[in-house]
Order: sequence, then structure tokens, then C-alpha cells
Amino acid sequence: MASLKRRTLINAAIGIAATGYMRRLMPLAAEQEPASAPVPLPAQTPPRTMRRVRPADPDWPSARDWASLKEKVGGRLLEVSSPFDACRASPRDTACKNALAQIRNPYFLGDEPALTQSSGWIDAWTSSPSVYAVAAEQPNDVAEAVKFARDRRLRLVVKGGGHSYQGTSNAPDSLLIWTRRMRGIRLYDAFVPLDCEGDMPPQPAVTVGAGEIWMHVYEAVTTQGGRYVQGGGCATVGVAGLVQSGGFGNFSKKFGTAASSLLQAEIVTADGIERIVNARTDPDLFWAIKGGGGGSFGVVTSLTLKTHPLPDYVGVVSATLKAASPEAFRRLIDGFLAFSADSLLNEHWGETVSMRPDRTLRISMLFQGLDRAEATRIWQSFFDSVSGANDSIRMTEPPQILAISARHFWDPAFIMKNAPNAMKADTRPGAPKRNVFWATDIADAGQFLYGYESMWLPAALLDPSARASLTDALFQASSQWNVTLHFNKGLAGAPDEVLNAARETATNPDVLNAFALAIIAGEGPAPFAGMPGSAVDVPAARRTAARIHDAAQSLRVVAPRAGSYVSESSYFQQDWPRAYWGEHYPMLSEVKRKYDPDGLFFVHQGVGSQEWDREGFVRLST
Repeated sequence: MASLKRRTLINAAIGIAATGYMRRLMPLAAEQEPASAPVPLPAQTPPRTMRRVRPADPDWPSARDWASLKEKVGGRLLEVSSPFDACRASPRDTACKNALAQIRNPYFLGDEPALTQSSGWIDAWTSSPSVYAVAAEQPNDVAEAVKFARDRRLRLVVKGGGHSYQGTSNAPDSLLIWTRRMRGIRLYDAFVPLDCEGDMPPQPAVTVGAGEIWMHVYEAVTTQGGRYVQGGGCATVGVAGLVQSGGFGNFSKKFGTAASSLLQAEIVTADGIERIVNARTDPDLFWAIKGGGGGSFGVVTSLTLKTHPLPDYVGVVSATLKAASPEAFRRLIDGFLAFSADSLLNEHWGETVSMRPDRTLRISMLFQGLDRAEATRIWQSFFDSVSGANDSIRMTEPPQILAISARHFWDPAFIMKNAPNAMKADTRPGAPKRNVFWATDIADAGQFLYGYESMWLPAALLDPSARASLTDALFQASSQWNVTLHFNKGLAGAPDEVLNAARETATNPDVLNAFALAIIAGEGPAPFAGMPGSAVDVPAARRTAARIHDAAQSLRVVAPRAGSYVSESSYFQQDWPRAYWGEHYPMLSEVKRKYDPDGLFFVHQGVGSQEWDREGFVRLST
């Protein structure tokens, strides 16, 4: 699309006087004007000093106010209560037992407006129900909720999948816009975004409602449609949140980020207007939601993403190796890094390799575009070198290299039949058979986080001149806590078209030169309020948090100013605007001031959040 230069369009859009700036509206409600009718963006005014109201305040909406909102949203206003409230009254009650039985089921957690997929973070946040929730089913429901919260100075929260580690889809004393019911998946053979005819060629795409999760999208696009859409590796993550935060999937080195696949989105902004945004209409806002963080610029109600030709095969390489001594483990790390530089820095490879305090190296890699024989040939040199290490390194889990048709990779019926331990099912009575998730993700359901650190590691550290320093840093860090390298979350080695597309997003440019995202994290079982015996061992959690922090500091010796992925990072991230968005943050701030001058949309460490107190109730500066 040569005639649409992103930065030129964004700068022009920011610089144009707001009065008279024309946009098209979505024709999704009978009372709206047709989509072709121009609507001026309201003139910007200086942000107001604001204190949001709580239920105990005299300005809290009256029962009549809430009844009026309920009527406007077709009865879809809910008073929110936790399913574990039953446990407070009677721990042996059937309702309490049923809720406790589902605590490791991400579908149960996602379908409860009071709950979140993570239950909290030590000394940071705990999962707390909103007072009310609008269970939105159409964009007008969202628009009415936005206007209600804006006019009555309410703390507003947006939740789809509810997978935020940092608690951004959760806040007590708030009104929740719950997009879980905004479903729908539509495939296109030839899609052109609004007003982009002549600038963009028609291309295959999929439009997805904001409440969809990736497992169901993969089922429609890949299992049934025979194509690929770039989504998340965790099957129960919400589509809208992942795209807005950048979004990495198993094969990002081949297909790029989810944000870079976004062709068009529908979003409700703080003025209550429903907008269609793309590279031509509101290009600055379109750019900002491609990696600028969920919940900061508006409420996304649907997304249209390009789809890609499906490779013939996808596969897995797994093995566990254990070193007999610290010196042998250091050699093992160095040998693996050398192998990575030679063989894994390309479009075929993704997923993880972990290094652990017990001197084990755990390989759990995925590949695409290769068959089993080709993958085996690539890894043979590394496994041969390990076999030749005498007794200093041994295989505690022998290598397994498998490949299947890519069309079956997210096919529940195929996986359940051929690899029944790889997936788990939604165990609620009457749950659809399509409700499955990867067994390895069960630990995330309800987890209470102790610490979570991430950093993009530059590919330059794999050069022979720098590799010894990286080896030492990984050795030191992994002696304190598990360190996992996510190869699909760094784009070094990706094709030029993938890198160019990622440059057109708001994600920190550090990702372009990173060979992997290093993650160091730890968690414990869920302690949702009301659960029997759910108290957190605070001293133990804090000790774990300190070890995770120290391990991250050991690794940062070689990458002291490395960026961090906004969706997978520390709640206490230092210098977060630079870490999450780098040089893009000033432009994101301009977009925020343009479309949300009063800061209606607040999330922890989101764009503009430094103007508010920690809970998002009191504006500290303007």
C-alpha cells in the first residue's frame, strides 16, 4: 500500500485540528446515522481534574440511574457476585463444591464476570468483582456503558478473556464492560478495509468478535478453513486483548505479530462513538491499538485480521538434558546458544527452551514448514554433541521429534483421539466439545503470581564475541530461578515482510532485533476471596518474588536496557513507557490525549496512567 505511509498519516491525523475532523460511523444501531454520514470529532479541551466515585459516595448513581442503563442495554446489566460467595456462607454447599471443582478450568473462569484468569499478584492486586457489569452483545451496549461511566465519573473496566497478569481487567468499585458474549467469526476470500479500495488489494481475512478466544478462531480458520491466522499460543486468551498488546503466537517468526495482521477494527471511544478504524480512517487510533495496550484507547468490539496460507506440516521437538556439574551446565548452555545462532534463527522455529536451577535444559520447541525428517536433520548435530559429552550431560527425557498436518494442530477431535494427554476439556455439564485447551496451560488457570519478569534479548548476543557473556548471564540467572527463552516472541531471523509489518505497529522496536523473549516467573494456587483455605503464604511468596527479581537482574547484565513485552512483564516494571513502547510512547500519548482527553480508560502502566493514582480513581496531574 505504497500510497499509505503510516507515520505520515499518523502525524497528519494528530496535527489536524479536531474541530471539523470527519469520520465514518458504524451502522450498527437504528438510532445512528448511516455509515456514510460524516461525524466531527469533538473539539479537544484540557483534561479535567477528576475524582471518580465509589458506591459509598453521595454521587454514586441511584437505583433509578442503573435501571435506566439496564433498559438502554436491553436488560444486559448484571449485579456482579463471585461464585465463591457461596463458600463463605456454607463451604460444604453444592454451589461451593461445584465452583471449587472448576477452579482449574479456564472456560469456567472466563464465563464468570466476577473472576479473572489470574487471581492476583503478591503486594500488587487481587481479583475483585466489579459492582455492575454490562454483558455486551452489540456495540451499542458498549457505547451506552461508556457514556454512562463518563457522565457519572465511574471507574470503568473492560474484560474479554480476562487473562491480564497485571490485573487490568479487574477493579473493585467499578463498572465492567464484559465483552465475552460478543461472539462471531466470519471468513472472507477477498476483504478490503473501509475506504481503502484502490490502496489495498483484496485479501483473505477473518472478522472476529471481541469476546472470541483463539481456540475457537483456530478451529474456524485452520481446522475448517484450511488457513492460518496469527493468534496466541494459549488457546483461551481473548482475541481483542492479545491483538491490542501486540500478540505472539507459536509461529511469529513466520507470520509476525497478531497486531501486524490487523486490517481493521471496530472500537467505541470515550465520546461514545462507534468507529471503524483502519489505515485510512482514523489511522492514528488504528496504529495505537496495534500493540499500544488493551483498555487504554477505547473498547474494541470486533477485529478483522489477515489470514495466511497454511504450511503443510507443524511439529514439536522435545527433550530434557541434565548436566552433572556447574561447569558442564555452562558448556551445555553455550553449546545450545551456538546451535541456536546457526539453526534456529529463522522463520521455522518457535516456543521455548528452559534453563533450571537443577542444571537441566528443557527443550519444547515447535516448527512449521518442515517435515519430520528435515527437523530431525537440523537437530541431529546438537543431540550428537550432547551424546559425545561422556557422563557430564545425560538425557533424562530422550528427544522426540513429531510432525502432523498443520490442519490438525488445533483440531480437538484429532488431538483428543491421537494425543489425549495434550489437551484438556471444559468439564462443566453440557459444555461444547470444542471447549478444549492445552494441558500445559492448566497452571495458568487461577494462578496467583509471585513475580514475572521479561526482556527481549538482542540477537547480537549470539555472536561469538558476545556469546560467552550471554552464557554466563543465563548460567547465573538460572542458578536462582527457571529462565525460559521464548523464541517465537522475538522476530530476529524473520522474513523482511514480517519485520516491515511489525514496524508498522506500536510494539517496542526492540522486538525486531531480539532472538527471544526471556521470561522468569513464578506463581502459586488460586486464593479467590471466599475460597476455603485460600490464604496466601505471604512470606514465602515474597521470598520467591525476590529470587525472581535477582535472577532477572543477573540476566539484565548483558541487556541492561532491554524492552519488555507489555502483556508478560512485571507489575513493578521500571521505566515502563520506554520498556513497553520505546520511541513510540510520545506518539501513543498524543493519540491518548486526542481520543480520551479525560482519561476515562485507565489500566495499570497503560498509556497515560501516570496521571492517575494506583487504583485509577484520583487524577494526580493533567
